[in-house]
Amino acid sequence: MPHTRATLPLGPISALVATFFFSINDAAIKFLSGDYALHQIVLTRSLIGLAILLAIMVPLQGGLSVLRTKRMSMHMLRGCCVVFANTSFFLGLAVLPLADAMAVFFISPLIITLFSALFLHEKIGPRRLIAVAAGMVGVVIMIQPGGGSFNAALLLPIIAAVAYAFLHVLTRKIGGTESAATMSVYIQLVFIVVSATVGLLLGHGKWEDAGGDMLGFLMRAWHLPAASDWWLLILLGIASAGGGFFISQAYRLSEASLIAPLEYVALPMAVGFGIVVFDEWPARTTWLGMALIIGAGLFVFWRETKVGTKTGTSVAPDRPRTRR
Repeated sequence: MPHTRATLPLGPISALVATFFFSINDAAIKFLSGDYALHQIVLTRSLIGLAILLAIMVPLQGGLSVLRTKRMSMHMLRGCCVVFANTSFFLGLAVLPLADAMAVFFISPLIITLFSALFLHEKIGPRRLIAVAAGMVGVVIMIQPGGGSFNAALLLPIIAAVAYAFLHVLTRKIGGTESAATMSVYIQLVFIVVSATVGLLLGHGKWEDAGGDMLGFLMRAWHLPAASDWWLLILLGIASAGGGFFISQAYRLSEASLIAPLEYVALPMAVGFGIVVFDEWPARTTWLGMALIIGAGLFVFWRETKVGTKTGTSVAPDRPRTRR
């Protein structure tokens, strides 16, 4: 699509809309984590999200023909990465402040930078390596390993970030032949299959009290949602489908170097939702860790843009968000 005065703002606007949807998704799942099993929430969300994709998003992308693919194994592998990232992140959300979990997860662009060098053989210079190291220092400051306030649950967003980085590598490999709608639909299908399977194995709730709030969120018994909670579950489905669609639109309409930094708006949104909804105020170490992680991530994007300008190519991560 040519960049005109009418189309240029649509990419950033789409990115901000998607970030808002993803922030709602995280806050809603944390809110529901005390009453429902994780796999029940995800299954309900994915069924609603898939229905929205098939009814609205897929027709906008060319109809059901876009679902034809010769790379089904790669779609399934991407789906497993997303499911693993989601499960780790959402289990952490059950016991962590929203802002802390989001800040730690945002080391994912730094891990993506390392994985791009390891698996895609992309060159990264010493400045970006220093930025990656600075971001890791920010994570260490936040989780304080070996300290009296160490919370092992903070390792879960790190695991989620690693899984998301693997997802990015796979997306780069198939992104040239597969549409955003195709990838989004198969992600939702993997969510449905995995969540339903886990529900059949753990939905009886026999081990609900075996591991505290976090594992209880995973092993809780299924039960019919209260009427007052259905609006929130429907909102989750809308947020899942809408977030994935709008972030894909953002990267389609604008350069990744413009869109990627806008995703960091999710962090102040997480702080705001944490304070207003859950009365969670970030600690001083959290603020310091956030500053290092965000600063390092933005520097990596800036350096990738500079390198792309010098070489005549863009090496910034061109990646539709499918974490949620």
